[in-house]
Amino acid sequence: MFGRGCQCCGIDVHTHVVPHDFPAYAGGNAPPAWPSMIAASDCHRTVVVNGKNYRTVSDACWSVDRRVAAMDEMGIGVQALSPMPELFNYWMDAVPARDLLRYTNDVIAGMIDAGQGRFCGLGAVPLQDIDMAIAELRRLVALGFSGVEIGSNINGVPVGDPSLLPFFEAAQDLDAAVFVHAVRPTGMDRLVGPGQLQQVLAYPTDVGLAAASCITSNMLLKLPRLRIAFSHGGGTLASLLPRLREGWSVFPALKDEIDEDPYVQARRFYVDSLVYDTPTLRHLISIFGDDRILIGTDYPFNFHDRKPRARISEQQSDAAIADKLTFANAAGFLGIIEQQRGNDLNMQAR
Repeated sequence: MFGRGCQCCGIDVHTHVVPHDFPAYAGGNAPPAWPSMIAASDCHRTVVVNGKNYRTVSDACWSVDRRVAAMDEMGIGVQALSPMPELFNYWMDAVPARDLLRYTNDVIAGMIDAGQGRFCGLGAVPLQDIDMAIAELRRLVALGFSGVEIGSNINGVPVGDPSLLPFFEAAQDLDAAVFVHAVRPTGMDRLVGPGQLQQVLAYPTDVGLAAASCITSNMLLKLPRLRIAFSHGGGTLASLLPRLREGWSVFPALKDEIDEDPYVQARRFYVDSLVYDTPTLRHLISIFGDDRILIGTDYPFNFHDRKPRARISEQQSDAAIADKLTFANAAGFLGIIEQQRGNDLNMQAR
């Protein structure tokens, strides 16, 4: 499946794509949230949403050559490409959201083809309509995507809510990985400071609550083959788990509702390594296990981890465990055949 550059390098499960352009709306009046692009300075373009400049991004969001060059510098052999979360458009009517997501997914598919084995795909689906979401998930799997990226909430509904269970059942049946990323997080009214605090503080809070909802709903006890990962190190989950376990042991109502020790359930999740701190990464490994941590960088946005493998090296001197953290765990999560790396090495030796 993967070609040049994969061998002995890391797999990055947390990277984002923004298309160079967006199509004009094919219907009558475009939904207010339908995005457009305008040129900015140098190699940058600005995403316009609801008539406002949402974010100015560089060509690394769509340029295959630039991404590959950055990957080589970072020691990354394969990136999983997923849309910028604001493009999920759960807040849009389902039909135009589906059409826009299909366009973005097709852009990702084109980048995968052009990348000659350096990329795999985690597309997006219109989860405000479960039937449409499952249909697009089936199309993505047929295109060869590894799975999907979804939001930590769907218009305020946490991912562990029973109403979303049919989608996760379909993901399990299709053997599709699910990567949970923060989007439009709760608690924004409690932040004091500039808008960037949404990414810095509110994102990990929403991801932690999303992961906790999957525990309190017993999701992975119902779907034991589902592969689900949480961005930003699982957010606040590692800090919430001691309280959740103690509450589970103290309150009969929680004991009745939660069918297994929250710590045991949490170790069924994957989490990425995007915590910017070696002691915190070490703590995550102690909570989730060394077979559940994945490299995640948030490339190509400014707030990304530029040396993900160096932090793993600082934390881990055991070569076998370091290999899990950089390659093998992500290979399992994304459904990449482990043997492929050996094939790549053999090809390089010829």
